[in-house]
Amino acid sequence: MKRDLYIDFAKGVATISIIFIHTAFWSGQFYMPAEARIFSLVFDVALFYALSGITSGINIEKTFYRLLKLQITYMIFVTFLFFLDYFFKVFGLTFFSFEWLKDFYSTFGSKYVPSSISSVPQWDTLGNWYLHSYSNCDTFPVVMGSFWYLKVYYILTVLGVLILRFFPRHINWFIGICVALTLIFNIFPQYYPNGQVGYVTFYMTVFLVGNKMRAMTIPKIVIPVLYALVAIALLWMFSSYGNEIFYKLNKQKFPPKMPYIIWTFFSLVTLFVFYNRLKIEKPNFFTNVGQNAIFFYFAQGMSSSLIYFLVVPLKNSMGWWLLVLIIYPINILLAFLISKGLKKIDQFGWKLLKFLRDKTVDKN
Repeated sequence: MKRDLYIDFAKGVATISIIFIHTAFWSGQFYMPAEARIFSLVFDVALFYALSGITSGINIEKTFYRLLKLQITYMIFVTFLFFLDYFFKVFGLTFFSFEWLKDFYSTFGSKYVPSSISSVPQWDTLGNWYLHSYSNCDTFPVVMGSFWYLKVYYILTVLGVLILRFFPRHINWFIGICVALTLIFNIFPQYYPNGQVGYVTFYMTVFLVGNKMRAMTIPKIVIPVLYALVAIALLWMFSSYGNEIFYKLNKQKFPPKMPYIIWTFFSLVTLFVFYNRLKIEKPNFFTNVGQNAIFFYFAQGMSSSLIYFLVVPLKNSMGWWLLVLIIYPINILLAFLISKGLKKIDQFGWKLLKFLRDKTVDKN
């Protein structure tokens, strides 16, 4: 079956957009105006859940095997990150003194400042990372700050494939249930649950709608109607919540509440409008990023942390728009280079696991 390059292209565009979001909301908080940071959320993480729904099938074994491979790749990455973080802090302590490191991190905000450096790696931290308890990584804070997506993805994929496998004729009912729960949580915020429930109810809707869109093309006559509905929803949002809600959209994202949900409509409609309509015939930069999205996802957390070292000395020497035009391409370039390295590390990790398996498996 020929690979649908539009899916890779859309994943690539969404990944590059995520890099911009993390450029804006992490180091960008020190020089970018609030309006520019909020507009970075136009194409956000909801796209990945929609694309996951489009590409998901009913094969439970295949899905679980894919998630197992992802978990192992994730564990290889966080193991590498754990030792890299430790050696970076030890290097800073040895050559620059710990006080220098603390002073540098204090420019990022107090929550990024390491409280101490131990001469022994904190193995419990690595164990917690394996189990998706994302305690802070001092050297690369953006990595753990963006990992919430991964936990929700695991939950969503498992529940999603079970629904698709055992209730294929009742997908519309599950969409309705998820929409109803999302509305209840927003109309009665006192009942909005903690943990991942709020994330799953909304993003499961996106996932299942994406799956319903498989092999479908939105008729041209419907496209203006959809965008008109998006415009009406946005007008209702601003009239109901006030213009100041625009500046609070990022806080409405964790977990997703009604203003942020409405904000995602434009990107989701755009994704579905171009699906099966925009034909990507040849591989390009964006399709390459999409095909290696997991490594870019890991890499952008590291690159978005490293650009702090450029932002701190430059933030007061030029206009914010010029600094963005410098920092954002550098962030993309760093993410691209780091992703190549992480892919090599992942390949080495799998070879090591295969070597250990061959040495321990009983050949009799």
